[in-house]
Amino acid sequence: MELIQQNPNLAAYLAASEAVDHEHPQVRDVADRLSGDHPDAYSYAEAAFAFVRDTIPHSADAGDPRVTWRASDVLEQRTGICYAKSIAYAALLRARGIPAALCYQRLADDDGANPAVHGLVAVLLPGEEAWARQDARGNKPGVDARFSLGEERLAWAVRPELGEVDYPELWAEPHPAVLDALKAAPDRAHLWRTLPAQL
Repeated sequence: MELIQQNPNLAAYLAASEAVDHEHPQVRDVADRLSGDHPDAYSYAEAAFAFVRDTIPHSADAGDPRVTWRASDVLEQRTGICYAKSIAYAALLRARGIPAALCYQRLADDDGANPAVHGLVAVLLPGEEAWARQDARGNKPGVDARFSLGEERLAWAVRPELGEVDYPELWAEPHPAVLDALKAAPDRAHLWRTLPAQL
């Protein structure tokens, strides 16, 4: 699948914003700690991926009712759904000058019911010509996402026969439907009822 850069200006994928607040001290502190042992861009990107995937539990897996949407809050509170964890990973990448985009899939249950949008990150490392999608959602039985610049190692491959979709667009900011759902949710139970079904 060919990924589509929504903004021709690569600087958009390095910018700080309300959600991707990579200038926040919380984000900078984590980035500084990770880059100490991983000074080059590739090893840093992989270490930041593992940090978000493995040390910040997905709130549904952990039964955590809190909803986070700012990168700094995700890192401080150590919780979030896929959208929030993607925002945190993008912020850690941008904090070290690595272009990072937010991108999405539409997934469904095994019978095609209950479609929902799933959040990913695409990274563009120095010397690479193509963006590479990463899924920092967090592994669990049946899910084994890995950092990879070659063959994708996402949590789930889409099943077109069930109406699932890989959205090719690379967003510099969280998609408005995603950010609106996160901001409006007082808790994860409410968020689960209001997740966008498509973009």
